[in-house]
Amino acid sequence: MTDSLVPSAIDERLSSFGGQLLREGDEGYEDARKVWNGHFDRRPALIARCSSVADVQAAIGYGREHSLPICVRGGGHSAHGYGTGDGVLVIDLSPMKAIEIDPAARTARAQAGLTWGEFDKATQEHGLAVTGGRFSTTGIAGLTLGSGSGWLERRCGLTVDNLIGAELVTAGGEVVTASADENPDLLWALRGGGGNFGIVTTFTYQLHEIGPMVYGGLMACLPDRAGDILRFMRDYMADAPDDLGCGLAFISAPPEPFVPEEMHFAPMFGIVVCWTGSIEEGERVLAPIREVAQPVMDMVQPIPYVALQSMLDGGGPHGTHAYMKAEFLPDLDDEVIGKLVQHGGTRPGPMVQLLLEPMGGAISRAAADSSALGSRDIPWCYHALSMWMDPSEDAADAHIAWARELSADLAPNTKAGVYLNYTSDEGDERVRSSFGPERYARLVTLKDRYDPSNLFRMNQNIPPSAESNGR
Repeated sequence: MTDSLVPSAIDERLSSFGGQLLREGDEGYEDARKVWNGHFDRRPALIARCSSVADVQAAIGYGREHSLPICVRGGGHSAHGYGTGDGVLVIDLSPMKAIEIDPAARTARAQAGLTWGEFDKATQEHGLAVTGGRFSTTGIAGLTLGSGSGWLERRCGLTVDNLIGAELVTAGGEVVTASADENPDLLWALRGGGGNFGIVTTFTYQLHEIGPMVYGGLMACLPDRAGDILRFMRDYMADAPDDLGCGLAFISAPPEPFVPEEMHFAPMFGIVVCWTGSIEEGERVLAPIREVAQPVMDMVQPIPYVALQSMLDGGGPHGTHAYMKAEFLPDLDDEVIGKLVQHGGTRPGPMVQLLLEPMGGAISRAAADSSALGSRDIPWCYHALSMWMDPSEDAADAHIAWARELSADLAPNTKAGVYLNYTSDEGDERVRSSFGPERYARLVTLKDRYDPSNLFRMNQNIPPSAESNGR
């Protein structure tokens, strides 16, 4: 433990803390310090597991007064390990899981400690949903604030497009509401600007009539079909109905009971489908895809939406080591497809995935100034998800090198401006490029107002103007 940073006795600032305070040596500390990405094996000085807004206020004040770097954790699923650090104060929101749903208004008011699996279970009781993460174990908070991608994005838009209100605690400890009627500029910033302006404790979402059953699942194809499938889907998705959400991925067959044993870990090309219209129409829309794909396993069928949302969980269990690259592709031309096939065929391990995400639909129709996000006209995005379990340096080096080599090879074919959740380990300029100069300047102005000392900097950071101008 970093005794120089944390007083030997918790001072009066946290004397009425209603949650749980954990330091090294305390029972529960070892489990509480771990995050999803096992590559970040960090030892925080103090973990404040908050049970209320008052706890969040107290923890922020404690960190500010003792000059402790603050990491904020919701679901702890950050690919880049932002929810932890050595010698830091972790403000852990995971105990805060209240959710209120108004079925008539189709809205949900949800606390920041919820995971998407917990959120979806509650909203699906009313046949309602909003775009959520592709792992049900992902927290709602980080995914929402950095854009929010998922199977429903072509039908419902990104998660931020459905964020209609938020309650947050500022660096000064003030509780602020952001909505269309109250601090609308702050709501605009929270729609894609990340955790730079305070700690959001409650999110309010506009929901959509989805489920409880959808037509979805996985089609697994032989890897030599990848090029033909990608060329077909490039044209097919340009005019596809919004109800068709999908992902195309170079994967390995999972060692699951529904997969024949002789195919376990075998390289495959997968098509994940989420069709939210009628089953009959879904069969018609998917028929041409099936004809081209020639799947050796076809598990697309009527399925509960919550089951589809958790379908990929086994491919990235807690403790997975992970490294990610992602970029926008303005054109999925034959050159790009050739590169994808090449790198998809040289994945360094069975957990590694190269995912192609067709965008468009409701994403592209969002009003230009409705959120901090730009780049609404991009048709495709790739995600290089390099995941492994072996903790050795050799395994890490090989998996990280694969993602970086793929990124470098595709760089001439990409467009700058990926959403904040997609940024990797490339520093401040990468964050700036997510917004462009005008949006970034507006975000800095709001940072100056709500966090002028950059207390919330352990993230994809937007520094206040004092720091930006001093560089």
